[in-house]
Amino acid sequence: MKKLNLFLGALATVFFISCEGPQGPPGFDGFDGERGPAGQDGVNILGQVVDIEGTFTLENDYSIFYEFPQSIEVFENDVVFVYLLWDETEDGNGELVDIWRLMPQTRILDQGLLQYNFDYTFFDVNIFLESDFDLATLPAGDTDNQVFRIAILPAESTTGKLDTSNINSVMAHLGITEDSIQKIKLD
Repeated sequence: MKKLNLFLGALATVFFISCEGPQGPPGFDGFDGERGPAGQDGVNILGQVVDIEGTFTLENDYSIFYEFPQSIEVFENDVVFVYLLWDETEDGNGELVDIWRLMPQTRILDQGLLQYNFDYTFFDVNIFLESDFDLATLPAGDTDNQVFRIAILPAESTTGKLDTSNINSVMAHLGITEDSIQKIKLD
């Protein structure tokens, strides 16, 4: 009998809990609270890309120095990549396509090893040649009218899966087109 009373009590409880009546009128909206302090702005990726052309000579100690103009803002924590215009090829339509290589780049020559290298600050980029032989023996094709593409990226934008070895990926990430790149010929 005890079990029957317990069962009937549980059944009655379930019956009353599951019953719904008509929904009551909605309550009044409360007052808006005070406006909180402004939050921190999100990351705004404002990278820049510029092409420079210069010649390595004995007079410039086989280095090409480029000082960032005031129109290019570089912060101390920004990352700078330099790409060397290595060659050109044709696409399926016969149009020339540039082949860029991320620096440093090393070439094995008859004279020895030649390396195109660079260093940078947030004021400038210095591109220079290093070798284990006399640089004066280099042919003009390795020194004259060399073209470099300099990409400046905020440090926040280099995290993740960005392929920095591919200049096209970097430019797509920054939203920069080939037509918008400033080209500078250095003396």
